[in-house]
Amino acid sequence: MPEFEVERHTGQSAVEAWRRLTDWERHAEFIPFTTVRLIPQEPGDSTLPGGFVARTSVGPLHFDDPMEITYWRPPSGGEAGVCRIVKRGRVVTGWAVLTITPTTTGCSIRWREDAAVRYTGTLLAWPTRVVAAQVFGRLVDGLMGSPAPA
Repeated sequence: MPEFEVERHTGQSAVEAWRRLTDWERHAEFIPFTTVRLIPQEPGDSTLPGGFVARTSVGPLHFDDPMEITYWRPPSGGEAGVCRIVKRGRVVTGWAVLTITPTTTGCSIRWREDAAVRYTGTLLAWPTRVVAAQVFGRLVDGLMGSPAPA
């Protein structure tokens, strides 16, 4: 799936928005047919929170989307929070960068992602980008407790 971006603003603090956005298991509430399982951090590494696996299932068909958190800097004071995720699956590869920037009225949220579904080529690129932006937009809206914009 080609790169897409979702941007939102919320009246919540950057710290609260970060807590909600990085509650990986809650993502399953807003992504259809998907469950999320956390992967603990490596022993002795307290700088990164580990990763997670999103499993998408429809009936007996399923695939895992393992993701590793490779950069983790929560918002602090007036500084933005940044999380970088690398997708390491056999079906989906790519990356995502989540940025939460404090503003005078809350914070802005930016989700940039570039992921590829193996073996699909460019034929599905445009529709996949449109659908992914909608799905992840609803994810962010849901996690923030806001309705999707009209």
